[in-house]
Amino acid sequence: MSEHAARTTGAPVQPLGPDELTQRLQRKEAELSALREISRVLGAALDLDSSLTLITQKTAEVTGMDSCSIYLLDTQGEFLVLRATTGLAPEAIGRARLHWGEGLTGWAARHATAVASSDAAKDPRFAYLPETREYNFRSLAAVPLQSTGRVLGALNVQTRAVHEYGPDELALLSTIADLAAGAIEKAALYDSMRRQISELSTLAEASKALTSPLYLEEMLGIIAEMATRLMQADRCAILLLDQEAGHLVPTAAHGVEVGAEADVLAALAADALRGERAVAARDLRERVPEASLRAVLAVPLTVREKGIGTFVACRQRAHHWSAEEVERLSTLAHQTALAIENSTLVVRAALVREMHHRVKNNLQTIAMLLRLQLRGDRPVTGREVLTETVNRILSIAAVHEILSVQGFRMIDARQLVERVAHAVVENMREAPLRIAIEVSGDDLYLPSQPATSLALAVNELVQNALEHAFPGRREGRIAIRLGRRDGECFLEVQDDGVGLDHRQAGGEETLGLQIVRALATDDLHGSITLEGRQGTHVTITFPRPETP
Repeated sequence: MSEHAARTTGAPVQPLGPDELTQRLQRKEAELSALREISRVLGAALDLDSSLTLITQKTAEVTGMDSCSIYLLDTQGEFLVLRATTGLAPEAIGRARLHWGEGLTGWAARHATAVASSDAAKDPRFAYLPETREYNFRSLAAVPLQSTGRVLGALNVQTRAVHEYGPDELALLSTIADLAAGAIEKAALYDSMRRQISELSTLAEASKALTSPLYLEEMLGIIAEMATRLMQADRCAILLLDQEAGHLVPTAAHGVEVGAEADVLAALAADALRGERAVAARDLRERVPEASLRAVLAVPLTVREKGIGTFVACRQRAHHWSAEEVERLSTLAHQTALAIENSTLVVRAALVREMHHRVKNNLQTIAMLLRLQLRGDRPVTGREVLTETVNRILSIAAVHEILSVQGFRMIDARQLVERVAHAVVENMREAPLRIAIEVSGDDLYLPSQPATSLALAVNELVQNALEHAFPGRREGRIAIRLGRRDGECFLEVQDDGVGLDHRQAGGEETLGLQIVRALATDDLHGSITLEGRQGTHVTITFPRPETP
């Protein structure tokens, strides 16, 4: 009869023999030594992952078990998630999960009571998790992890052979679990503080980037990279709304590339913008089995109750997004939306100033051309003056029209020249004269100011050809060629007309040629050559302007 049985039945207690007493003392000393070792190890650990790994390793070592695993309750209190193990499949960490109360481990956590089975698979409470590959183990004992009356999860041990867990083993496991729970809570607090410091640091960096004088695309790229760190994500992307097309356009991204899940991601981003709320998905593989990005969180970018885009964070593992994570990304999205709005306003103000500057310069150019015309001695009618002035204004207007489509930096000179030449012919051609315009050469991109000078030069040369090159004829041809040669840009305008007469070639030039020469030398800082034996051939050569 055992000592415990003797006490409960009132029978006299039999004294322990020397050998049994010695064994019990040795066992107690070993347990105390094991607890001291575990306490020492836990005291040296700081972060949660390191603490969990040390707990499982040391527990399996001191108890002589083949496996030790720790399952922690998730933030929603719905699942027990495998967080550390010494004997189960390592890839199951973070993936294997039990519903609250499921399996022997879940039962121990839910009832806050130790439980053991020598042949666990035969216990009706047992739940097999295939990803852990635990089919090699037979026995299982689980004890709850509790701290200040709150269950944090459960610790279990397993053996490959059938094993009966005695009261002393369960008591030791419970004591280890109590020590571990305190260490886990301390480590979780440390991780939380470290995460908050990291988040504040990242948000401070983001605020600095959002207020720095960067181009919008560069700024958004930096914010996407910081969001990836802040959200512990594998990819973060910013999509902005194209107001005219009515759909979201990817503008900046950081992290792994999108695969088969691209359409679903776009749909979730659109839902977030349309509904003006956060949209979360725990696992995209429920919709797209081959998806590489699985967990998705999309929050709208909103300024003054107006949606301008969506901020998206993705992870490659299934993940339930917490309210704290949603709030974190929403805060960054709000800051980003304000920065985008401010950047847009700054760009618009700069564009308005640039437009005013260019309009002023072009009006001054028109005034200068009119003054040249006033000083000329060639008799002209008011209609001719108006027609020529209209053509010059339309040439400048063509520059601004292309700028409005292509942006405010560089202009496709070939497209501009073609447009100006055809416009001049349509405005000045007199029936029955038919003029064929041919434009060829390289694609040449110029800043707006030299492009304007080039447009005016083409305007004057085509006008000059129409006025002087085809007297009495019914048709004519004007060929325009432009490109690069010997490190410089060139423009050639050649007609098949009568050529330059003696007055134009050797004496005084027409007003149009005077204007072209001024544009070529003063504005384009180049040179001009004229040939007039077979038609008129004008070549303007100028250095390639620097890109603004």
